[in-house]
Amino acid sequence: MRRLFGTNGIRGVVGKDMTPELALGIGRAAGTLYNGAIAVGRDTRTSSDLLANSMISALACTGRAVVDVGILPTPALQYHVKTRKLGGGVMITASHNPPEFNGIKCIDSLGMEASVEDEEAIEAIYFEKRHEITTWEHIGHIQQVRDAVPRYVESILAKVDKDAILKRKPKVALDCGNGAACFTSPYLTTRLGCSLVTLNAQPDGHFPGRLPEPTAANVSGLMRVVKETGADIGIAHDGDADRAIFVDEKGQYIFGDKSLALLAGEELAGKGGVVVTPISSSSCIEDVVKMHGGEVHYTRVGSPIVARKMYELGATFGGEENGGMIFPGHQFCRDGGMALAKMLELLAHHHEPLSELIAQLPQYQLFKTSIPYPAGLRDQIMEGVAARASDAKVIAIDGVKILHDDGWILVRPSGTEPIFRVYAESKSKTRAEELGKEGVATVEEVIRKLGDQASHRSSE
Repeated sequence: MRRLFGTNGIRGVVGKDMTPELALGIGRAAGTLYNGAIAVGRDTRTSSDLLANSMISALACTGRAVVDVGILPTPALQYHVKTRKLGGGVMITASHNPPEFNGIKCIDSLGMEASVEDEEAIEAIYFEKRHEITTWEHIGHIQQVRDAVPRYVESILAKVDKDAILKRKPKVALDCGNGAACFTSPYLTTRLGCSLVTLNAQPDGHFPGRLPEPTAANVSGLMRVVKETGADIGIAHDGDADRAIFVDEKGQYIFGDKSLALLAGEELAGKGGVVVTPISSSSCIEDVVKMHGGEVHYTRVGSPIVARKMYELGATFGGEENGGMIFPGHQFCRDGGMALAKMLELLAHHHEPLSELIAQLPQYQLFKTSIPYPAGLRDQIMEGVAARASDAKVIAIDGVKILHDDGWILVRPSGTEPIFRVYAESKSKTRAEELGKEGVATVEEVIRKLGDQASHRSSE
C-alpha cells in the first residue's frame, strides 16, 4: 500500500494529485476512523473551498456531525478541536507550498496532528474501500461556526504578559503573506498595544504579495519595510500561520534555529526542563538549553513527531528550525500566533533590541543542500551512507548524522520527494562547507556505485 501522508499531511498539485475525489475518499476514511463531531477548516487558497466542501460532504455521509469553522490558521482549528472536545478535525491547507498546491491535514481529538498509526489506518480504509456510508436519516448535521478565530486570539492573549507588552509598545511590521494569518495576527498585535504596519494582509489565494514560504528571499519586502519604518521587529507567517519567522530592527532575517534557541532560553529560564527538536536542528539550541539547566531530546524530522514526543515527555518547549514553535502551555502543535506573542513578550522583558539578543546566542554556520536520487533506491542509498560512516560516531534517529569534534553532517531522505537532504554545521563557515561537501560526495558515490552494480547485472 503506497503512502499518501507525508511529513505534514497529504499535499499535491490541485487538479492533478489533489482532487475533490481524493478529498471525498480521505473524508470518508477519516469519518470511519474518528468518533464524534469533526471540525473542518481551510486556508486562503483558491481551491480550499472546493476541497473543504468535498471533505464536509464525505464526513457527513459517514454519519459524523461536521463543524465548519471557515478560514483560519491551522493552530486555531487545533485549539477549537481540543477545547470543544471534538472527535477530530481536518485542515485543508498546503502550508508553505506554492499556490497551485493544496493539502489535507488530519487532527486528532487532542488537537494534535494525526499520529502515524492514524494516518496509516486512514490510508488502509481509503485503499481498501472499507469506509462507512450511512443512510439518509443518519447523515451528519453540518454546522457553521465562526467563533474559532476570536477564541484562539483570546487564548493567546491569556498566555502572555500582556501588560509588559502594552508598556513596551513595540512597533511591528507584519507580513501575513495573503494567508490565514490575515484573520488573526493583525488583531492579536493591536490587542497587545503594538504600533502596526502590515504587508500582504488581505486574504488572497493567488498569493500576489509573495510566495507562502517565509524564506529570506520571499520576505525581502518585509525586511525593507522594517528598516524604512523604524520597526522594532518584523514578523512573517506561512500560508496557514502555524509558523512565524522574524526580522530584527536592522532589517536582518533571523533564521528559525536562532529564534527557536532564543525562545527556548526564555521558556526554560529559572526552571529548566526538556526541549524537543528534530535531529536536523542547530547545536545552538542544545547549547542554550544546557545553559539554562535543561536537556534536549532529539526526534525524527516532522512537527507531528516533535509534538507527540513533547506530550509524552511533558516537555517545556519544542519546535523546528523552520519557524515552527510549540508551546505546550497552550497546545501541542506548531503555533505561529503564539510564537508572535511570545517573541513580543521576550522583547518587553529585555532592554536590548532583537539584533543584540540574537548576537548573544552561540554562533554556528549551516550548510544545506539536496540531491535527487533514482526512484526505488532510497533504502539502499541510506545503507551505503551508513556503511561508509561506520567508523565515526553516528546518530541514526532519522537518516545518518555523523558527529565530528568540530561539527556534524546529516544525510536524510525527504519525506515528500525523491531527494536526499544534506545538512552540515560547524562554528566556521569554511568547515561547515567542507563537511557539507563531504556529505554530498558520500551520497553521490553511493548512488554511482549502485548504478554501476545495476548496469553490471543487466549486462550479464
